[in-house]
Amino acid sequence: QVQLVESGGGLVQAGGSLRLSCAASGRTFDRYVMAWFRQAPGEEREFVAFITWTGGSTYYADSVKGRFTISRDKAKNTVYLQMNTLKPEDTAVYYCATRFNIGGNNDTPQQYVYWGQGTQVTVSS
Repeated sequence: QVQLVESGGGLVQAGGSLRLSCAASGRTFDRYVMAWFRQAPGEEREFVAFITWTGGSTYYADSVKGRFTISRDKAKNTVYLQMNTLKPEDTAVYYCATRFNIGGNNDTPQQYVYWGQGTQVTVSS
């Protein structure tokens, strides 16, 4: 049973930084993709970034490119999202998700089976 547990959310002022963590368990994640999505109130869940577990390839949404960095620590089975220069529009619940990398769109939430419970990020202006 795959389990994903996010942590690290909180309240921060605009321009500040936060680092989210996603602890993964339940299987080995070779050939899996690990991703971060976010959902603001009244909005659809949107893609933020993903990383391939084996090769470490990354991809970002345009809205966060240059400000956010996704990484993984294989020894700790943990994925991170370093968020810098935060903006009020980054306010959302952030979710970690994973799927076996069999192709398809890794930036589409419908492609993901396993999800964490989410962690709230609030950026004040």
